[in-house]
Amino acid sequence: MNKIYESVSIKELYTLEETIAAELFDGATYPWEVLPKIKDFIIALGKTLPSDKYDEIKENVWVAKSANVYPTAYINGPAIIDEEAEVRHCAFIRGNAIVGKKAVVGNSTELKNVVLFNNVQVPHYNYVGDSVLGYKAHMGAGSITSNVKSDKTLVVVKTAEGNIETGLKKFGAMLGDNVEVGCNSVLNPGSVIGKDTNIYPTSMVRGAIPAHSIFKKNGEIVQKN
Repeated sequence: MNKIYESVSIKELYTLEETIAAELFDGATYPWEVLPKIKDFIIALGKTLPSDKYDEIKENVWVAKSANVYPTAYINGPAIIDEEAEVRHCAFIRGNAIVGKKAVVGNSTELKNVVLFNNVQVPHYNYVGDSVLGYKAHMGAGSITSNVKSDKTLVVVKTAEGNIETGLKKFGAMLGDNVEVGCNSVLNPGSVIGKDTNIYPTSMVRGAIPAHSIFKKNGEIVQKN
């Protein structure tokens, strides 16, 4: 039996009650295992959404009636925009995206193959691809997920307990609940940020960062008091 790296597991990172996509994670140990399944999951789930609460505004794009989608935003399917979410001016949702309740997708933010849990904020000039962002996670202005390695090899998650082969060429970042990412930071492929962790602005992050910690300049990591 393969060793389970608890610190980067779904149960340690996420509150599944805070996403419409909870069933997507059934049977998975690590959150990146769901990345190849997002598209089909959205299509299946979208067809079950109640018509009194959601409109299918075009093929495989479901938007809650209570959501606020600006007229300049572009949403390509499949996608679900959940209740009271806000998709602002010139947001670009390329597809395979779930935007949670009361989440904010902001000016010039681009999403692709992602799950944003409830109350996530990616409000200003963010790129989020092949990623899962937990409840109340927030990415500061200009911070991005880099989802393909420069040498195009498969992504490995590097943890203090050992490395995990993902088998994925595209893998951005897994942000646990209440993660705060500072402005203009880059989360390199295979980044996993534990719950309640803060990333300093302009950081370059790689690998697994422990929960309840602060990622400072030059990769220094300290535990919160």
